Amino acid sequence: MFESLSEKLQGVFKKLRGKGSLVESDVNEALREVRLVLLEADVNFKVVKDFVAAVKERAIGQDVLKGLNPAQQVVKIVNEEMIGLLGGEQAKLKIADRPPTIIMVAGLHGAGKTTQVAKLANMFKGQGRKPLLVAGDVYRPAAILQLKTLGEQVGVDVFDIGDRQDAVAVAKAALNFARSNGNDPVLIDVAGRLHIDEEMMSELRRLRAEIDVTEVLLVVDAMTGQDAVNVAKQFNDALELDGILMTKMDGDARGGAALSIRAVTGKPIKFIGTSEKMDGIEPFHPDRMASRILGMGDVLSLIEKAQEAFDEDEAAKLENKLRENRFDLNDYLAQLQQLRKMGPLDKLMEMIPGIGGMQQQLKDAKVDEREFNRVEAILRSMTHEEREDPSLLNAGRRRRIADGSGTSVQDVNRLMKQFDEMRKMIRAMTGAAESGKRQKRMPNIPFFG
Repeated sequence: MFESLSEKLQGVFKKLRGKGSLVESDVNEALREVRLVLLEADVNFKVVKDFVAAVKERAIGQDVLKGLNPAQQVVKIVNEEMIGLLGGEQAKLKIADRPPTIIMVAGLHGAGKTTQVAKLANMFKGQGRKPLLVAGDVYRPAAILQLKTLGEQVGVDVFDIGDRQDAVAVAKAALNFARSNGNDPVLIDVAGRLHIDEEMMSELRRLRAEIDVTEVLLVVDAMTGQDAVNVAKQFNDALELDGILMTKMDGDARGGAALSIRAVTGKPIKFIGTSEKMDGIEPFHPDRMASRILGMGDVLSLIEKAQEAFDEDEAAKLENKLRENRFDLNDYLAQLQQLRKMGPLDKLMEMIPGIGGMQQQLKDAKVDEREFNRVEAILRSMTHEEREDPSLLNAGRRRRIADGSGTSVQDVNRLMKQFDEMRKMIRAMTGAAESGKRQKRMPNIPFFG
């Protein structure tokens, strides 16, 4: 996400920090480079101009250059201005005074609208709510079938009364169904188009007026850059949006749309799509995104992902086993599965402060997700008793495990060696905690090539 933009901005700031003391010409040169980086990232020209002017005014006009660490102060100002550019505070969904909350999701074909509606429903279901998906794209039978398939995948009810019906009639019938069945929120997947036309906008305005929609979200594709911004502006002018759901953020190395859309439309980004999986959606936090762009990490999002993936009771049991030196391969498998729930390892590493400025090192590390599959296959080819007592794994058993997992005996031996190193480290750490000593050596991590 924003890899190219982030890497270039961090290069500019690295030059600033290398100078120690700064004069006005140093700041002007750095901001000229920042301007070029943002324009290359396809950020709106006027947005770039205003952003650079605001940073320059603060950086030169507040005795920053006379401070103890002027380079760090300039970076701090850029971070604060970027947070403002992205929207300032997190914009949350509005909730209806009387349930159900009605969320209408619009967008052009190809932006991933129907998939994002299902992701939202899955997110609400995870929060303990009972969402209802409404097939409001009455012009495309394929869209209704797609929504039904996705609804079944995430375990959420889908309401439809067939194609070629009036979209407003479908929405009204869906509301009656939701009230009778206790569904909240109601997510309406409205018709998309290849381009914006008056017929489409007229239908959306009628839907908003006649069913008292709580929130109108527009789905746009981050990778289309300024085209996404222009689409959002046209929708907002015709319909008055409440927020943006930006998809394909995980594939957007430039970031122009995300950095422009709030300033151009005045509407906040409320959610971002971060992967093709049904849990690949996140609330948008301007401060966290600015921090990630500038290579400062995103610890809060990392903690939230960990809290979602890790079970507190299991964590307490694991802590006791670690203290008593009873960590076995069953625990190893359980921890591997929980770690995988948090998402791709390289994405998680980018959230760690300081790692963001090490893109090349991360690439060189070759974080290989397939290694997860190999390790898990080996562990699952063992019996429960073998995972509980690895000393049982003689040569014959290791050959059987290799055959069962589609790997080699060398792969099994390598995993067992890494596991033995990990247990030694755990023993040393628990012993060091008791004696007040620290263990310096770390084991090999099995997921790096």
